[in-house]
Amino acid sequence: MGIALADNVKQLLDRPNFAHLATLMEDGSPLSTPVWVGREGDRIIVCTSGKSLKARNTQRDPRVALSMVDFQDPYRELQLRGRVVEHRPDPQLKLLDAISMRYVGKPFPMRTYEDRVALIIEADKVRYLKLPFEHTPAA
Repeated sequence: MGIALADNVKQLLDRPNFAHLATLMEDGSPLSTPVWVGREGDRIIVCTSGKSLKARNTQRDPRVALSMVDFQDPYRELQLRGRVVEHRPDPQLKLLDAISMRYVGKPFPMRTYEDRVALIIEADKVRYLKLPFEHTPAA
């Protein structure tokens, strides 16, 4: 059973911020993939093809890490470790479409992929951090 997510963590996950999902390859090396995320209560949703490397990695070893920074304030960040507790079939792309609406304002356009699944992630450890900097990159 995963841990409850704090409100500031949920708020960051609920914005259209990109996350990086790390899974473990068969030889133990990490694979990091930029992903969109959704949320069901305290669980995080990442949609993908069941044939994708990240899906296959999590079938073999469910441990994952996820990191995210806020697009509006990149010094607000989230680091999470957990595990995929479910590979939920999403053949009609209902979960993916809901996430796509938040990121691009329309249903997911690439509809021909087969074996669509949602990786349902429960967090075991969560670190939320707001650093005291203002994002003012040099011109």
